[in-house]
Amino acid sequence: MDAFFASVELLSYPELKGQPVVVGGRNTEPPKSDETGARRFARLRDYVGRGVITTSTYEARALGVFSGMGLMKSALLAPEAILLPANFEAYKHYSRLFKSAVTRIAPLVEDRGIDEIYIDLTELEEDTERLALRIKKAVHEATGLSCSIGISPNKLLSKICSDLDKPDGITLLHAAELSTRIWPLPAKKINGIGPKANEKLAALGIHTIGELAGTAPEVLVAHFGRSTGQWLHQAAHGLDDRPVVITSEPKSLSRETTFERDLHAKQDRTRLSAIFTELCNRLADDLMRKGYATKTIGIKIKYADFQVVTRDLTVPVALHEGSAIRLAATECLRRIPLDQKIRLLGVRAGSLMPIDMATQERHNPQPDLPF
Repeated sequence: MDAFFASVELLSYPELKGQPVVVGGRNTEPPKSDETGARRFARLRDYVGRGVITTSTYEARALGVFSGMGLMKSALLAPEAILLPANFEAYKHYSRLFKSAVTRIAPLVEDRGIDEIYIDLTELEEDTERLALRIKKAVHEATGLSCSIGISPNKLLSKICSDLDKPDGITLLHAAELSTRIWPLPAKKINGIGPKANEKLAALGIHTIGELAGTAPEVLVAHFGRSTGQWLHQAAHGLDDRPVVITSEPKSLSRETTFERDLHAKQDRTRLSAIFTELCNRLADDLMRKGYATKTIGIKIKYADFQVVTRDLTVPVALHEGSAIRLAATECLRRIPLDQKIRLLGVRAGSLMPIDMATQERHNPQPDLPF
């Protein structure tokens, strides 16, 4: 989907179309109407706090403002940009609508998050480009939003292609076009090459996908290890044999929050305790909504100096209640030094299992074995 969160917001505020708009921030005020009924919007320049950008319109991106950036930092680039609070319930609603619209045309869909899917078109006899146009039309009719589609022989290349003609684009790539259309792109366009790997490649004089493809596999293995080195070589040559996975089970769920100011375990104990309880309860709500219980509870703390510490605890019986999650998470906290200020706190549920299986396990415990 094209600038999904921002595009959903523009459905509510059509007067903002064509303007730089940023969504995000903690405690961002929603628009207010004046005595004439005209809506007044917050500006990025007025934001104070540690909030980050959830998404931005293409007009804001043209000014250098992208998701993940700190709002106060981005205000230096686009002070007049409109700032809107995030509305995740609306985003989930439109996510369900667009995925349902696609599935009615092409049922083999892999869900990759709130705004992205993979579709297997192999068995559909309709002309590919006509099929893509029909999918785009169905999505727009269901949501009022636009999407961009990348079509290629595999998931890796389709992911790259879906970004090439945004917004509202269709990119059709044949295998023979790899050298002319993919190799000139920056190496970081390959999904899986993050900032650190990109820096490491740049230090080796590798900046484009073509340069990566021309690098001997043994060189990549020497610098990145056997598994990653071989994958880099294959990815640069457009090789990817991953199937479209129609159903998938989550490996973990988590909730975390970054504080407006750094908090100390002793001086801010009451506030930290309330935040901690809320995180555990929200994680429990997520588990219940998705139908899971957990056997592993984890804690994540980021100190004021950005050092991150994690601790995990595996429990004998799967949990899904907020109070039980908090109790287990507290045991994890006891194993973390709390002598300096904290910037971020998070709680994670791992080793997930269907909640009905967990209930059955509780009522039918395994007998003690002699060895």
